[in-house]
Amino acid sequence: MNIEQLKKIFDERYGSLPEAVYSSPGRVNLIGEHTDYNGGFVLPGAIDKGITLAFKVNEISKIRLYSVDYDESTEFGLAEADKPAQGWAKYVFGVIRELAKRGKTVSGFDAAFYGDVPLGAGLSSSAALESAFAFALNDVFALNVDSFELAKIGQATEHNYVGVKCGIMDQFASIFGKKGNLIRLDCRSLEYKYVPFNPVGYKVVLIDSCVKHELVNNPYNRRRESCETAAAAIRKRHPEVEFLRDASMDMLKEVKNEINDEDYMRAEFVIGEVKRLLDACDALEKDDYATVGKKMYETHEGLSKLYEVSCEELDFLNDCAKKYGVTGSRIMGGGFGGCTINLVEESKYDNFIAKTTVDYKTKFNIAPKVYDVVISDGARKAE
Repeated sequence: MNIEQLKKIFDERYGSLPEAVYSSPGRVNLIGEHTDYNGGFVLPGAIDKGITLAFKVNEISKIRLYSVDYDESTEFGLAEADKPAQGWAKYVFGVIRELAKRGKTVSGFDAAFYGDVPLGAGLSSSAALESAFAFALNDVFALNVDSFELAKIGQATEHNYVGVKCGIMDQFASIFGKKGNLIRLDCRSLEYKYVPFNPVGYKVVLIDSCVKHELVNNPYNRRRESCETAAAAIRKRHPEVEFLRDASMDMLKEVKNEINDEDYMRAEFVIGEVKRLLDACDALEKDDYATVGKKMYETHEGLSKLYEVSCEELDFLNDCAKKYGVTGSRIMGGGFGGCTINLVEESKYDNFIAKTTVDYKTKFNIAPKVYDVVISDGARKAE
């Protein structure tokens, strides 16, 4: 699918060509996992895969949408009571309603869209969809909403219309993405800084394990509670510690006998991860990708052994990366399945992919999926 094909589909469906075409990307996070709810940093970047939408204002005070990927269409009004039934349409409806809550009014429009973000791979196709429509509506209707608020609108859509209590990283990366740069986002203050990412001679590739282990008793909430427990214990001695992000390993060691082993391990990972991310940013400023890769492997080890969010399949993929000379590799995302993100020298790429695919299929009888990604620009008008 390309833009010309999308415009043709739009014309066939709505009887005229679109006024404009917009695009918004998915994202990867190079390092900084489970740090967001601990007040720490993340290091995402927009990628060259996302959502593209063709758009035109109509005269009927209704929203008419067509999803090329699902081959589904829907029509709904602009009021809160008009929430559509289709899951994918709720993202668009939510953006419209969140704009309305901020005193911004849009009129009826027609849109057709497609995506090349692999679903279920942890690349945040939902944030790409929200950001594409938020950016398009802001532009077409001259709403004068700043980029920061556009990201918040996407997050609020997830919270209020989809039922996912996500952080802001995905939407932030989708809106603020910049080619050749990652974004060091402070999850407490929401201050951000662009960090250069020009891995000449390297590729960034995701290996999708194609598994997602279902877990009972919400493991994410348990880990979050562990972190809060450790932070509270440290705070009694060091009142300045609001989140684990503020704590040092020495502070954690002081309370080792006051918290259980599980809470200690979770906190040890997070405190280490905050430092690893900052070390990786320093290395990126010097184009030192060997150090970046070392930090990625350390993160995987911590996620597997201390935070215990890995699984056999992801550990196997990480071992393959080491075996075949990959510079850096780690779990990307919440864990228990999904992808590894790998920083690979171009000279070793073909061998790594070929051997890992065979090894994984032999071990688990599943062929992993491979996604090359390039760090790219955020939401924009395509033409």
